[in-house]
Amino acid sequence: MDVKEATHIARDYITAVFADEEITQLGLEEVVQDQDTKEWRITIGFVRPWDKQGPLGLRMGLKVPRDYKVVTIDDRDGRVISLTDRLMPEQVRC
Repeated sequence: MDVKEATHIARDYITAVFADEEITQLGLEEVVQDQDTKEWRITIGFVRPWDKQGPLGLRMGLKVPRDYKVVTIDDRDGRVISLTDRLMPEQVRC
């Protein structure tokens, strides 16, 4: 499978799994192909409705929080193996 097919599978999977949450601003963030394990790891970012900024937050320039999920896909058959969180540096709290 090529990168377009892998990202298409990941995007469709995220859309289906989170359909009830009405996510928006779905975007491809990162693609990694692991030749050793024959897996694709596709990171998809999106916004959940309850994370959207109101008018005041927008005027203050606050960033809308995004969720990042990693979809792992078997390169041999296109099967989704796992869905995990991807924490970005700004999300990690000490």
